Amino acid sequence: MEPILTLADLDNWSFEGTALAVLGHPIKHSISPAMHNTALAEMSETDERFASWRYFRFDVPAEDLPLALDRLNAAGFFGLNLTVPHKVLAFDRIAGIDDRAQPIGAVNTLRRTTAGWHGFNTDGYGLATAVQEDLGINLSNTPIILLGAGGAARGAAVECLQRGCASLHIANRTAANRDKLIAQLQPIKGDIPVNGFSPQEIPADLPTNALVINATSAGLKPEDPLPINLVALPKPCGVFDMIYNPAETKLLAATAAQGIPTANGLSMLIHQGVRALEIWSDATVPVAAMRRAVAAT
Repeated sequence: MEPILTLADLDNWSFEGTALAVLGHPIKHSISPAMHNTALAEMSETDERFASWRYFRFDVPAEDLPLALDRLNAAGFFGLNLTVPHKVLAFDRIAGIDDRAQPIGAVNTLRRTTAGWHGFNTDGYGLATAVQEDLGINLSNTPIILLGAGGAARGAAVECLQRGCASLHIANRTAANRDKLIAQLQPIKGDIPVNGFSPQEIPADLPTNALVINATSAGLKPEDPLPINLVALPKPCGVFDMIYNPAETKLLAATAAQGIPTANGLSMLIHQGVRALEIWSDATVPVAAMRRAVAAT
């Protein structure tokens, strides 16, 4: 396991290879170093340039992010991953944003360029790939019922719309947050119907055979209530919960009990990491190596 570093460790930084890192606060729980370093070790077996690549982790409080971005750039770091609380904070503090990340308003992957950090968001790719891999469902032409209206939900909503979902229904308890997200999606939705509802008042005209995506934190704790009453929904084609720890949330357990296909967020975590390493390396990344690393943690 990589040690937890801080900005103070940059005072005497002397790593001569290609340095990558994840920034977060807290960062102790991150398994990204294990994923990336395992993949890099396998990649180095066929391409020796990756033998000198290494992925670190830094604990960086929110108020220190601007300083961290400057110092890591100056120290020669080539790529960064951002996790809580930095994805939104970094958006207006970097030199450029990938077109697909613009409507999300958040970045989780940075690549150093001559102009400064260029930002990407690989979470949507991770979601779409995981849904296809674990549930056999393509987001294109699929009706979506999205639970939540926060940052994770916005990323999921943008990905679903960019991939041409059939319709998007957003359920959130706080109407103001739900309506704000729907308004933010207007410029990119095209002809795709986007509507909102309260999970306590489920409308009768929801589509059948929809994919339900949980982008709320409900399920992280055993005492959390279900984010929605599945029995009140038209039978979905599957339920995807972005939470991966615990592996089976109350939502997924209730779904499985009805015989509906389920998947948690573990594959999403892996595939967003794969895409980040592809962005940095311009090479094929071994998905199986990352999956083995996750299984071993």
